[in-house]
Amino acid sequence: MKTNALILLSSMVLTVACTQKHVEEAKEEKFTVTNPLQVDTSLTKEYVSQIKSQKNIEIRAQEKGYLQNIYVDEGQQVKAGQLLFRIMPQLYQGEFDKARAEADMASIELQNAETLAAKNIVANNEVKMAKAKFEQAKAEMSIAKTHLSFTEIRAPFDGVIDRLPLRLGSLIDEGALLTSLSDNKQMQVYFNVSEPEYLDYQTNKAGRAEDNIQLLLANNKVLPYPGKVELIQSEFDNETGNIAFRAKFPNPDGLLKNGQTGKVQMKVPMHNALIIPQKSTYELQDRTYVFVVDKNGVVKSRLITIAGSLPDLYIIGSGLSANDTFLVEGVQKVKDDDKVKSELVSPRAVVDNLRLKAE
Repeated sequence: MKTNALILLSSMVLTVACTQKHVEEAKEEKFTVTNPLQVDTSLTKEYVSQIKSQKNIEIRAQEKGYLQNIYVDEGQQVKAGQLLFRIMPQLYQGEFDKARAEADMASIELQNAETLAAKNIVANNEVKMAKAKFEQAKAEMSIAKTHLSFTEIRAPFDGVIDRLPLRLGSLIDEGALLTSLSDNKQMQVYFNVSEPEYLDYQTNKAGRAEDNIQLLLANNKVLPYPGKVELIQSEFDNETGNIAFRAKFPNPDGLLKNGQTGKVQMKVPMHNALIIPQKSTYELQDRTYVFVVDKNGVVKSRLITIAGSLPDLYIIGSGLSANDTFLVEGVQKVKDDDKVKSELVSPRAVVDNLRLKAE
């Protein structure tokens, strides 16, 4: 029994000794430390966007009647002036014919009055009255002709026909929706920008990339044609604090349609940005931390925010200054208030080493 107890005691002593040795070895490990690298760079930011046709209108009936003809189909490309629909024109044709006949009669009466006035048979007032009657008849004929023209609905511009909610023979009221027409050769893409980003955009005109923004579609494919910011609205939204931008994208293949969604990708210049390796951070409850090392070699965790990311690098939003020293790697080997030995390496050397390993 004594022998077994001695063996057990020896094992425990050996285990404790090994543990102490490992702790001492860990304390003796030399950690690489550095400062944030301060550089001018650019960050590609994404903004949720709404895609609109440069022209999109509703085609509505301007007269009441029966839908006599439909000359187009859904999704069809049409030209400006092309006949789309005809509303049964008989009633309006009759009104026009009547107005034209009355205008012809008034014209004859005016000619007779002018002939009689020339022979001093009637007074000049009779001529004036006949002329006024003729002008009134011409105006009524013009109105009737306009009503008759409204029975033919034509495309106001080149575009694509949307849904056709009505069928032949439908009785339609004035203002009834017949279809929509979209001109999709150029697309207008709206997206919202925060006030700080707006100010950076407006005050860094030389560095911004408004002539080469991209559109990421819903299938995570980038539209092959770059766009350009063409308009910034005049007011901020009081509820969101954002302001709307409008970009224009070419659409020669007709891929984009009115009402689609996507994400605008725009390069934002960042001056004197602080960047650190991603491997120098760790996450805890959806927050990001680094270990800062003071002049005595004591490590302390520091909460930081991330403004953006580059390959293997984070752009610091807040939490670190250019003079702070932090652990480059080994963040899983230390804890708060540990005292470590360190070797200071220049920020540029650390970043260049990351690139070499990536290659």
